[in-house]
Amino acid sequence: MNAETICLPPLAQIAPASFVVPEGACDSHAHVISADRAAYPMVGHRAFTPPPAPEDAYLAMLAATGMGRGVLIQVSVYGTDNSYLLDVLRRHPDRLRGVVVVDATISDQALQEMHELGVRGVRLNVLVSGGVGFDALETLAARVAPLGWHIQLFMNVQDLPALLPRMKRLPCPCVVDHIGHMPAGSTVAAPGFQALLRMAGDRGWWVKLSGAFRISNDHAQYCDVTPLVHELIRVVPDRLVWGSDWPHVGLNAHMPDTGVLRNLLPIWAPDSDLRQRILVANPAALYGFAP
Repeated sequence: MNAETICLPPLAQIAPASFVVPEGACDSHAHVISADRAAYPMVGHRAFTPPPAPEDAYLAMLAATGMGRGVLIQVSVYGTDNSYLLDVLRRHPDRLRGVVVVDATISDQALQEMHELGVRGVRLNVLVSGGVGFDALETLAARVAPLGWHIQLFMNVQDLPALLPRMKRLPCPCVVDHIGHMPAGSTVAAPGFQALLRMAGDRGWWVKLSGAFRISNDHAQYCDVTPLVHELIRVVPDRLVWGSDWPHVGLNAHMPDTGVLRNLLPIWAPDSDLRQRILVANPAALYGFAP
């Protein structure tokens, strides 16, 4: 896939909920993409070109999935130009939070302005073009720690053991995308997954129960992901949040139903109190939503 590859749009239909979605539930990982390419241009070195997924479509998705709150993640195709994400946050200060992509030279004033709009983290990306990588890890962590932000990592945690000496010195917590982006069929004993469990348990890291469709070979039920999620729930239930990863960018096959992804939750977490933690209490603590 390259910059001129147009990836698929999200499915129009969203399966109904198979469980009672609690009030104040949060989709902790989604993206918005403006239809106005002139006002919000994409970077030339992007890995793909997504179709529009604008603010109104995003809000409709939240409503259809029963999510009262949402967290927008800067999509890689915009690089470090967070303008559209910030514009959407500005219009929904109570309901939405954000995670941006910035370089290490950003000013303190710009960070403070983002904080006031609801930004609570910075994303580092070593998996697709358009992001900021680990060279900026320590510098950005030091910059955002005084704001109470986190570093969000889009990485394959198979690489985490080699990075642990650096990670253990960071002054802020990390949030790991997409169940650590472990390949389908990985066992819970894999060194990278064990390192993730230790960092979540000992260092207060967080893990997103998102992107199952990105790591699974089972595009119907995602059964090969379930053992990893069950182990995370067993060990660190208070460090997990759920995200749809809508509009599921970068795909040219097997576009998932966002409602089906939400309906994995009662399979992964049959207990309603546990789902309340994953959907409501945990994201409220991580992103600073009002009670």
